[in-house]
Amino acid sequence: MAGSNKLIIAAAGSGKTTHLVEEALRLSGNKVLITTYTQANELEIRNKIIALNQCIPGHIVIQTWFTFLLQHGVRPFQGCVFDKKIKGLILSSGQSGIKFTSKTGQVVYFSEDKEFENHYFNKGMKIYSDKLSKLVMRCNERSSGAVIDRLSRIYTHIFIDEVQDLAGYDLNFLKLLFQSSPEVLLVGDPRQGTYSTNNAAKNKQYKRSEITHFFEDHTLGLETDDQSLQINHRCNKAICDLSNKLFPDFAGTTAGNDQLTGHDGLFFIRESEVDHYLNKYQVMQLRDKKTKAVNDAFDVMNFGEAKGLSFDRVLIYPTKPIIDWLKNNKCELAPTSKSKFYVAVTRARYSCCIVYNYTNADQCQGFTKYKIV
Repeated sequence: MAGSNKLIIAAAGSGKTTHLVEEALRLSGNKVLITTYTQANELEIRNKIIALNQCIPGHIVIQTWFTFLLQHGVRPFQGCVFDKKIKGLILSSGQSGIKFTSKTGQVVYFSEDKEFENHYFNKGMKIYSDKLSKLVMRCNERSSGAVIDRLSRIYTHIFIDEVQDLAGYDLNFLKLLFQSSPEVLLVGDPRQGTYSTNNAAKNKQYKRSEITHFFEDHTLGLETDDQSLQINHRCNKAICDLSNKLFPDFAGTTAGNDQLTGHDGLFFIRESEVDHYLNKYQVMQLRDKKTKAVNDAFDVMNFGEAKGLSFDRVLIYPTKPIIDWLKNNKCELAPTSKSKFYVAVTRARYSCCIVYNYTNADQCQGFTKYKIV
């Protein structure tokens, strides 16, 4: 019998992970699995539990998504689909299993039916990460549903954090979980769709910020809550207002941070003044890619890498499309760029400064032009 399943959609800083952790701690006497895609977020979950409970209690298991799929989806049942031993996981950034590339540039891939081993594994018998959830589905099919049955016997509750990171056959596996006895709790923010577990063609229409459309399927029997976590406890009003503009189709968040520090809100800064600013405020530098030159004497992270973290102040090195959008919100900003910028902006509690060689004629609502005093 299927459990009671729920999806919570909420913006950055609203306490999604904290809510998930508090629910897990409340369920003592049950067996709870918490899983999330990135190792950074797994560590964040562990740290939150320890901060609230001094230790991770025995009824809670925390695993990354890939570790979860390997341990529970593949290893116990791999004999149903192939004979050799899996030697581990190999991360694939694109579509794996390339057979050859033709002279015209057409890429040909190993087929699952006729070239099973090459389709799923490299020569060292490590499974490609973008094929992992697909193989879990095959193991479940060939074992007459034993993967899901076994999970149902182990866990009463399965919690998934940052659900917007799931893609491809992950979503098909979610459907199986929804039909099983453990209660499933999903939390996430489609606006923060900067990562994906894989780049498979399967379910590509639901990737990252589009994942909400997958959950619109009423046959999933999923309760959706996009109202209960509406306060951004991290950011002040100016930062919240900017982040709300990026995704106007989503419910806006209210600022829960009204503390004043003397340097608050949104700023533009010229490149020539960046070093002075960094020395004065000790901010975290955020950039789109590592190829962007920054002041290496100060901390720096890529936009996506900073997801889940909080800083008092950030200094953002924007791309040209981001600057174009800031000057005119009607300009098109690609979905991934929009999500990355959203993540960057919402890391800051008090101030967010954008590096831009502005002119005196430039006007941008809500921004102050920073000048050395």
